[in-house]
Amino acid sequence: MPEETKTVRASAEVLRERKRRFRRTRARELMMITKALASTKHPILVHIIPMRRCNLDCGYCNEYDSVSKPVPLAEMKKRLDILADMGTSIITISGGEPLMHSELEEIIRHIRKRGMIAGMITNGFLLSKERIGTLNEAGLEHLQISIDNLVPDEVSKKSLKTLDTRLEWLSEFAVFQVNINSVLGSGVKDPEDALKIAHRAVELGFTSTVGIIHDNNGQLKPLGPREQEIFEEIMTLGKRSYSRFNDFQHSVARGKEHNWRCRSGSRYLYICEDGLVHWCSQQRGYPGIPLTQYTDEMRHREYLTAKHCAPMCTVSCVQQVGMLDNWRGPQTLKPKPMAPPAGARPELVQIGGTRSDS
Repeated sequence: MPEETKTVRASAEVLRERKRRFRRTRARELMMITKALASTKHPILVHIIPMRRCNLDCGYCNEYDSVSKPVPLAEMKKRLDILADMGTSIITISGGEPLMHSELEEIIRHIRKRGMIAGMITNGFLLSKERIGTLNEAGLEHLQISIDNLVPDEVSKKSLKTLDTRLEWLSEFAVFQVNINSVLGSGVKDPEDALKIAHRAVELGFTSTVGIIHDNNGQLKPLGPREQEIFEEIMTLGKRSYSRFNDFQHSVARGKEHNWRCRSGSRYLYICEDGLVHWCSQQRGYPGIPLTQYTDEMRHREYLTAKHCAPMCTVSCVQQVGMLDNWRGPQTLKPKPMAPPAGARPELVQIGGTRSDS
């Protein structure tokens, strides 16, 4: 942890607005769960990419480039309208680095205008007091930052040392909910860092979760004995957040396959910068169908399709969505062979590239 840290205090006005937004968001989340339990015909969570470019180059990441242009605002609104018409409950903006998009706040406003919950995943480097204020005004409801270590190294610059001042700004000025995700697993030099990061998050008033780093195909990397102990302690620290429901991660931490029904392509969608629908960030390339052509029938088929990568998956957002349907809808179908649309850029990961039984 940085040698000198402080606990900041938000103003009474910020605290009031924070509580108000929290109550409204929590009420909408409860409505989302009720709606999801009552019907399987709509997406629950969609990750959408307005910007593939990133200002960092973390060694383990396969979700960025250094050249892509931002998706134009008009096109983003068109995609969001399609998702809203599908009945989508939550939109999480990801990347790349979404804060590099000059019209990000307008994207958030449109998500809220269409009645969907607005979240964002960022590396946090481009946050400022002013930018936190514009995100507040736009109506952002959730923000997550993953922090990989205490001090930057050759693999990742997303360290507590480089980000702590920005975390203090969030603690002081943000009215949206902030979650800090520390990491364990492949490529993490000192697992004790994750525990210190989690304690700092709680100290600043944020929720804390822990992610187990997957390999380049989103697959399992079991933890060592001390890593497992740290994992369990951080999960206890995260009792204020949804992390307490992530039972699947206990299987992942121990290197065990997890028995669940992945609903990617149906209840969870990943929309890349080209506007194509994919299973998730780690299976980009399938089904690879333009969102404008993605029908109710296609979503229904994916709902009933067993995914070859599911037993050893570590992609937590997809697992969380799956919890709402694990008790119903047995998956009896296999993925259909699909050719990528003409002119589409080749994606990083193609179905069948990681396991021989696909």
